[in-house]
Amino acid sequence: MSSSLFFALRPDAPAAVRAMDISARLRVDHGLKTPATAVERLHVTLHHLGALREETVARALRAAATLDCPAFEVRFDMATSLKSGAKKRPLVLLNREALQPLQDFRSTLGVALSLHGVDVDTGSFTPHLTLLRDARAVPEQSVGPVAWKAREFVLLQSLVGQGQYVVLGRWPLNG
Repeated sequence: MSSSLFFALRPDAPAAVRAMDISARLRVDHGLKTPATAVERLHVTLHHLGALREETVARALRAAATLDCPAFEVRFDMATSLKSGAKKRPLVLLNREALQPLQDFRSTLGVALSLHGVDVDTGSFTPHLTLLRDARAVPEQSVGPVAWKAREFVLLQSLVGQGQYVVLGRWPLNG
């Protein structure tokens, strides 16, 4: 069984319900055929760490434990399909603004990971929440906001092909 490892933020219950409502509406409005992402899989990826390896997990756990960061708001107010080389394009929620606290937190986490010997991608980062993947593209459009206060971050193991995530660690954000 193949699996991958990544840090993420998860929406709280009200935000997840709101995201699912938007997903359902967009499926109908645009004739999308694929089902929505399961509510328990909704997340914002912070850092993808690649294939699951014991040493990477140990280093990632140690790095995350060093952080002492404030809680912050995550807010998405538009939906669109992203370009992708795959047959099915991700339909995502995005924000027109920079989401600077989220960007800052991702950067802080990246520095901690690097200091603990974990390779991280320092390229551009567009925070998004994937609602589903479909062959049809949805043009950019405003949606009622999906917002929550990020009070924790998690290290997830994705069981590739099984549609499951396993929480390997969780850390609070202050406030």
